[in-house]
Amino acid sequence: MTRQDAERMLAEAGQAADEAFPLFEAALACAIHEEPDRDAAAALQLGKDAVERLAARLDRESPEEAIAEAMAGDLRLEGDVLTYDDPDNADLIALADRRKGLPVMLGVIYIHAARGCKLQVHGVDFPGHFLLRIETGEGPMALDPFSEGRIVLPSELSRRALRAGLTPDVASRLEALMAPVSDRAVLIRLQNNIFARAQQRADWPAAERSAIRRALLNPADHRPWLDVARAREGQGALVGAQEALSRAQILDGGAAIAARAARERVRMQLN
Repeated sequence: MTRQDAERMLAEAGQAADEAFPLFEAALACAIHEEPDRDAAAALQLGKDAVERLAARLDRESPEEAIAEAMAGDLRLEGDVLTYDDPDNADLIALADRRKGLPVMLGVIYIHAARGCKLQVHGVDFPGHFLLRIETGEGPMALDPFSEGRIVLPSELSRRALRAGLTPDVASRLEALMAPVSDRAVLIRLQNNIFARAQQRADWPAAERSAIRRALLNPADHRPWLDVARAREGQGALVGAQEALSRAQILDGGAAIAARAARERVRMQLN
């Protein structure tokens, strides 16, 4: 599969309704878009194994126990503590080989397996650390895919929220802390992580690719095009940067002032 093929798949996913968003397939397309011509067989097998392992455990274990044991025990998925910023940690094909990743990348597999077994598991856009919400007979529970799917108690959720800078009144509202997000938002958060790390190491081509993926996944959002422009400017592709800024302005008039200022800066460099 080529990068162009991956972009077509991501554009199709971007047009899908939230309830029909193909999370696993879109995550695989993102990995191929980043580095084409890789064999995706191991990633596809991981997706299949995740569903089968979870289904087998659900016959004898509670949902929260089954998903943690299937993902972390049977499939050996875990957070990469030692090389957290390794780009492979945000890549589905690399995850299938290394069995290590970022919380949100691991979360993609957890959610995919849960969907295949009719469990209600959603991503939680928790500040500073991605979590999962699973619906159980005792009510919703928070799971940490980075820590082998263990349950995060309400008291710990509040402590984490306070450490992340939330005010005490917000940190005490568990339903707000555990508010579920769409699968699209999960994958966009992953691409945001990739962009931030690429920008830190001034890898502007990688930053541009991740921003383009965000633009395809959420075509109504102007913000990815501002990041595309920044990445192109970093590469010296000033005409391309101007084109991206124009697209941002077209999508959202609220971005007009910031985009206009950025376009003027780029134009001055062209002259």
